[in-house]
Amino acid sequence: MLRKAAQWLNLLLSNAYLPGFWLGRIYKGKLKSVCVPGLNCYSCPGAVASCPLGSLQASFGGGGFYPGFYVVGLLLAFGALFGRFVCGFLCPFGLMQELLYKMPIPRPCKRTAGQVRHWSRYIKYAVLIIFVIGMPALLAGDSGLASPAFCKYICPAGTLTAGLPLLAANSSLRAAAGALFVWKFAVAVAIVLGCLLILRFFCKYLCPLGAIYALFNRVALYRLRLTPENCVHCGDCIRACPMGVDPSHDPDSGECIRCGDCAKACKYNALHTGFACGEREAKKTAARC
Repeated sequence: MLRKAAQWLNLLLSNAYLPGFWLGRIYKGKLKSVCVPGLNCYSCPGAVASCPLGSLQASFGGGGFYPGFYVVGLLLAFGALFGRFVCGFLCPFGLMQELLYKMPIPRPCKRTAGQVRHWSRYIKYAVLIIFVIGMPALLAGDSGLASPAFCKYICPAGTLTAGLPLLAANSSLRAAAGALFVWKFAVAVAIVLGCLLILRFFCKYLCPLGAIYALFNRVALYRLRLTPENCVHCGDCIRACPMGVDPSHDPDSGECIRCGDCAKACKYNALHTGFACGEREAKKTAARC
């Protein structure tokens, strides 16, 4: 309940400019200079802040690999503190994926931890390197404006929460929509179908923001902690994990979104989520007692 409340609250706060949806225009106030931690399109009519991926791509102006210090600092700060906790609690598109998966349709058996440890989980790192870093840095024009390749060609949040609402409310934009929008719409449909069949499909295989935060999971202060002596390897945590992780084998996996479902499912009190500093203090207190 706490996680769902955090997800909905962050979705509403990140998209609080409600008049934009029926006016068909984007909020351009001062808050747009601030980045939210999760995937939330800058061009969404309700968005009151910026997406870190869009800001990172835009910062590669003038060519060369010179990202903006503010955007990189924000990603480093959230990564060092929370890791992929951001994906589980603070990402609006993560919530959308979970809602899509709740739709009552036939689907294949849920993937197990062993099945999601193959090569396909590395696709999101390729997307990060090629579309978020490489193409914007190398294809910035003489004007000094970087091409936001991920936003332009792939991002489903941009199509679903920005493109479609803006086209629905603005007839001039509908007339201007061309081949690029058709491509983006086809990509969004494919990703939505993937999310209907596989829980958090975009998070597992395609999200470059998740790839960035995954790099911090082993060092982030917010951790999933395993007490090995309590674990009987019953498999309940694996079955509960929306990302197909085996917490009893690798609680610091880069795929773990720190949602806490595994700890909730564990009947033997072997798994806990929380800040690492809190764990050290608890051990010190136990030692003193």
